[in-house]
Order: sequence, then structure tokens, then C-alpha cells
Amino acid sequence: MNLGFEYPWVLLGLGLCLLPMWRMGMVANPYPWLAILPVDPLSLAISALIRLLGVLAIGGLILGLAGAYQQEQQVERIGHGAHIVMLLDRSNSMDNTFAGKTPETQGEESKANAARRLLNQFVDHRAHDLIGIAEYSTSPLFVLPLTENKAAIHAAIDATALPALAYTNVSKGLSMALEFFDSRPVTGSRIVLLVSDGAAVIDPDSEAALRELFKQRQVSLYWVFLRTANSPGLFEVPDDPRDDNAQAMPERYLHLFFNSLHIPYQAYEAETPGALQQAIDDINRLENRPLHYFERIPKQDLSTRCYAFAAALMLLLLGVKLCEARL
Repeated sequence: MNLGFEYPWVLLGLGLCLLPMWRMGMVANPYPWLAILPVDPLSLAISALIRLLGVLAIGGLILGLAGAYQQEQQVERIGHGAHIVMLLDRSNSMDNTFAGKTPETQGEESKANAARRLLNQFVDHRAHDLIGIAEYSTSPLFVLPLTENKAAIHAAIDATALPALAYTNVSKGLSMALEFFDSRPVTGSRIVLLVSDGAAVIDPDSEAALRELFKQRQVSLYWVFLRTANSPGLFEVPDDPRDDNAQAMPERYLHLFFNSLHIPYQAYEAETPGALQQAIDDINRLENRPLHYFERIPKQDLSTRCYAFAAALMLLLLGVKLCEARL
């Protein structure tokens, strides 16, 4: 049970449980000598049961007053899923629609709103995943560690409804996302799910650091690129060779960098909420492998149950008392 007590000194009162063994609490009445009568096993059993109920009732009260609780536990689970870190772009452009403008009517949906809605649906379909969340703009933002708590995950995703921040620094965001897997055993698929509508140039030192981190952590990478209409895509080669550089086409060169990591990597271009839905569905289908993990069960208060148990026994003893015959 892993029991604990808020006020362990109250347990000294458990000695009071012996009181029913000394006194029955019933009125003593004079009777003629009954030694010549045979032993009544039924009466003796009822008497012992009444004493036992008294002992248990006092014990329940003492345990309730001591603040009994069940300590936090970790339960081993085996399911199908993955360890997923969602890395979400929080740059200003995420507050625009897929058409590249600020939402003006109720029917228009920003890229951030579409991503938030579909990621919440994605979480609902992943019963056994451990999911963590990080965000990035000019700097990375730690949001939620890897957890199986679906309520916390939904709350963290919904928190992206706040206004977006500044610019895009994807290298720092990726570094933070990979740190989520530090000191964790490799017990299933490890995924970084990058959701962004743009990229930035990664300097050579950051590239070298990311190569080493991806190699050490054994992580798969999925990039859902929320492409704005008429903007360059990940797979487009410019007509003019002079435009084929990281400054002019950062998204294309980030995609080429990810391809060079020699890790499981898949990129999706989503120009509409429907395309984003298809990308999420593909990830949900592909990453559903056997997963070994530990579920954390929080501390549970038992004092209310102790009081309820003691109250039920006292009501039963009261009924017995009311049945007592008076001469």
C-alpha cells in the first residue's frame, strides 16, 4: 500500500483500540447463577464480533486523524506508442493564416490555431505516449516535460493561444527538444515533432552540435512545414542558381540539413488545415510501436475513506445498541 501519514504522532492513539476488549459498553443486569446452562457459541461469537467492530471503528478514526495517504507510485506499463517531444514555432508569422494575412473573419483560422486544434486531436488518439512540449522563437521555451498526463498536455498546447513572440531560432529549439531525452532509457520510439511555418540559417557550430545530439539520442524527426501560399517550399529548386543559398531559401537548406543527419526523417508540406491533418494522421499511423514505460500515480488521500469506514461501523454498533433489551 505504501502508506504514509501527515501526522504520524496521532498513531499513538491506536492504543485506544484495546478499550472494547475490556468493556462491552452494555448495561450489566443481575441474573441467577447460569453456570449449569450449556455454553452458547452463537452468543459468544456475537459478543466477539461486537468487540471487533469497536476495535475497527476506533482504528479507522485514528488513521483518519493521522492523515493517512497512499504515497506516489510508479507502475510499469507496456503499450504501443512513442516518446514524443512537440517543438512548436512561436514566431509572429504563426498568427497569420495559410494565405499569409491576419485572420479577419470568424471563418478564417491562423496557422497556430489549426496546429493547436489538430495536435489536441493527435494527443487524444495516442493512449500510451509520453509527450513533452517545447516552443521556440528568438529563444527556446521549456513548456512541459515528457508525461502521460493528457490534461496537462492539452493545457500546454492550449497555452499557445497567447500572442506569438518574435523571430525564429530553430537550432536552439531543437537542442532543447533533444535534451528532453537526457537520462532516459531507450524503451521505444523517440520522436521530435517540429511544427513551424519557416526556418532560419543554422551556423556551422550549431549544425555540428545538433548532429552529435541526434546521434546520441537516437531520435526520429518529423517536420510539419506550414507553408504559406505562394512561398518557396522545401523541395523547390530556384530557377536562378544565385538564389540557391541558405539566406534566400532557409527552409530548403534546413530540409537538406535534416536529410544529412542520417536519422529517420520525414518532412510534410501543409498549405491548408486539411494537409496538416493528413500529416498528423500519417505520423499517428507510422509511430505506433511497442513501448515500455512507467506511469506515475500521484499521492492519494485516504483519510476520507478511513472516516467513512469508521462511520459505517459506528452506525452498525448504534443499531446493535438499539437492539439491546432492557429489563
